[in-house]
Amino acid sequence: MASVQIHDVRKSFGGFEVLHGVSVPIEDGQFVVLVGPSGCGKSTLLRMLAGLEKITSGTISIGDRVVNDVQPKERDIAMVFQNYALYPHMTVAQNMGFSLKLRGADKSEIDQKVNRAADILDLRRLLERFPRQLSGGQRQRVAMGRAIVRDPQVFLFDEPLSNLDAKLRVAMRAEIKELHQRLKTTTVYVTHDQIEAMTMADKIVVMQDGIVEQMGAPLELYDHPENKFVAGFIGSPAMNFLEGTLKVNGGQPWVETANGAKLPITAAPAAGNDKAVTYGIRPEHLEFADDGIEAEVVVVEPMGSETQVVARIGTQDIIAIFRDRRPVAPGDKIHLRPRANSAHLFDKETGKRVN
Repeated sequence: MASVQIHDVRKSFGGFEVLHGVSVPIEDGQFVVLVGPSGCGKSTLLRMLAGLEKITSGTISIGDRVVNDVQPKERDIAMVFQNYALYPHMTVAQNMGFSLKLRGADKSEIDQKVNRAADILDLRRLLERFPRQLSGGQRQRVAMGRAIVRDPQVFLFDEPLSNLDAKLRVAMRAEIKELHQRLKTTTVYVTHDQIEAMTMADKIVVMQDGIVEQMGAPLELYDHPENKFVAGFIGSPAMNFLEGTLKVNGGQPWVETANGAKLPITAAPAAGNDKAVTYGIRPEHLEFADDGIEAEVVVVEPMGSETQVVARIGTQDIIAIFRDRRPVAPGDKIHLRPRANSAHLFDKETGKRVN
């Protein structure tokens, strides 16, 4: 195991810079997830860490060693790819032990490590099968087993679950998390799925357009997003945003929308009166209240354990989540009250947090 230090890393393709001075400290044994929309640079950063892409400037260290010019095979890392990358003519056991064979390990050592990984991943009964005889989830476990037998300092995962169906993705998330808790190997995991990031990570790094927007523990980013982008990206369904004007005319402050709706906040930020702001409130922080803001129901989505309601306040749509079952239907008028202590305010122009 080892810590990883990514310091002021930049990457350019010709004259086009895709990473703009990214710095990410990763502690020994930590599970770090790089998350962001397609094209944000997260996979490029992972490939640079693996040695598959050259670094334009900056440094990447694994343990005490700067690895900028170190060949991938000498970095003591193991990577699990999106498409599994298994050799079709080799059995499961041969695929898992191939890197050790290349390293010159003897058969007894290979068998011992392959069997250990197979026990961890419940692959013993599949060791003599070929990849074509396996399901998608089984192939992913074989790819993980191939990484485990190398006993690396760092595991790298590049969107490993994106080819699996929804139910299997949930099961594999738990397997990978359990694997990390057992092996305690430093892990860097790339995904565009923020639910994967929230459920698996010790630390999330949110990226956009080649920069780090925010990094921290999952609930830290959920409860205290530093800007509107992070607030909208972390959480499912996404945070609701309502445009309005901050009112601080003595007494209790509020945000007023264009149609006159008053959105509660607990305290006036330093932004000042009549400042244009974006009011953020998560779907689960809206509740029915007779003295709430009038909204028209647009869509009702029963989920079993909860009900999602898309409603319209003036010209702006919001989503609310309710645990109790209410007989509401499209076209109904309902009254919703945001929890003031759960509201977030962002500068309308910059998107940065103002409270």
